[in-house]
Amino acid sequence: MRSLLTATLRMLGLCVLVFVMPGAASAADNGAAEFAKGWDLLKLKKYQEARAALEAGMKKNPANALAQFYLADACRGLKDWSCAEEHYETALELDPKLSTADLAKTRLKKAKVWRLLDEAKGIIAEKDVPPEKVKSAQDTLDIADKLGLDDEQQAVYQQLQEKLQAGLQAGADKAAEANSESGQSGAAPITAAGRQQEMTGKDGSPMALVPAGEFMMGSNQGEDDERPARQVYLDAFSMDKFEVTVGMYAMFLKATGIDAPPDWQVMNQPAHQKRPVVEVDWSDANTYCRWAGKRLPTEAEWEKAARGTDGRLYPWGNDPPDRLRGNYGKEKWNDHQALVPVGSLHDGQSPYGIYDMAGNVWEWTSDWYDKNAYKNSPVRNPKGAASGEYKVLRGGSWGGLPQALRSADRLYDGPTDRYYGFGFRCAKTP
Repeated sequence: MRSLLTATLRMLGLCVLVFVMPGAASAADNGAAEFAKGWDLLKLKKYQEARAALEAGMKKNPANALAQFYLADACRGLKDWSCAEEHYETALELDPKLSTADLAKTRLKKAKVWRLLDEAKGIIAEKDVPPEKVKSAQDTLDIADKLGLDDEQQAVYQQLQEKLQAGLQAGADKAAEANSESGQSGAAPITAAGRQQEMTGKDGSPMALVPAGEFMMGSNQGEDDERPARQVYLDAFSMDKFEVTVGMYAMFLKATGIDAPPDWQVMNQPAHQKRPVVEVDWSDANTYCRWAGKRLPTEAEWEKAARGTDGRLYPWGNDPPDRLRGNYGKEKWNDHQALVPVGSLHDGQSPYGIYDMAGNVWEWTSDWYDKNAYKNSPVRNPKGAASGEYKVLRGGSWGGLPQALRSADRLYDGPTDRYYGFGFRCAKTP
């Protein structure tokens, strides 16, 4: 048909003008002229003009896959990520075997990540953001992280995470101040008999008093080693409100001169000073607590500090975990940035005002693991087995499933093992 049309035009004495562009239709009424102009402008990095020309061509021939790719590139140059995402996707849908298909897939993923980061940035920049929008911003950042971040995106992601956590802190402080002025307590809910009291340890870490009394330890709906659930009595003790941070551990290393944990140079950066220290084994944790004039908590102490006396499933209550309560469910470690600064998640406090007892890092306890401990150990101040092969950790971690954030959940590992998800906090007998 094309040769017949050309012959007919020639017989009529008309001149045929053909615009050539890779993948474009040769007929001018199919957008060839606009596509050719857009391609030339794109090579000159005149992105706005290129976009206008390519969009004009699209009105005539939207099925040109390569032109869709070039339009996506023009949007990418303008940092219009929604536009870029749309046209990369269209190009791949029109022609999965497109010559630029691999490049389109790579740029499509980057455009999606940038769009998500921009969406989160817009939410965080608002004033007086309601909790549901804060959660939306955190979920958006989590999706971006799962898609994969390049170095530039990682830097933006980290800045947004810090602004998000700072906003949460400011909001909580404002609420606490308002409550204080109105004569109300700004602490987490707790009975008058167990009202939070606070002191500071030798290492400068604030501690919360957990009063003497009974609480429900274990769970009949949990794993076998959590059964039977039973009433346990504990004497009063104090617990660190926060997990031991990189900054605190640096102070300890300087004071003692002992060997630093693996990857310490990566950990010990300005951006990580308020994040939990990790890759510490049981002995490291125990030595630190003793240096600070404290000790590791028993398993029973840890669980009571996390869930209080009302039998709740999680430190905050019985509602399922979310991103405002715990740091969990992340897929990549990413050089300490999978962790959140301690004390950031106010909605996740335990009844005693203790932070991060669900997620962030698993925490070493003093107890040796015994699968049958709840069946055999005393119900007054239980301290675990006298010896064993494994030590108990509690609390779940940044990479854990929601199930592991339950206050009754038990993990055990060798006392010399070190992982990115292992940290600790200390306790003290008054």
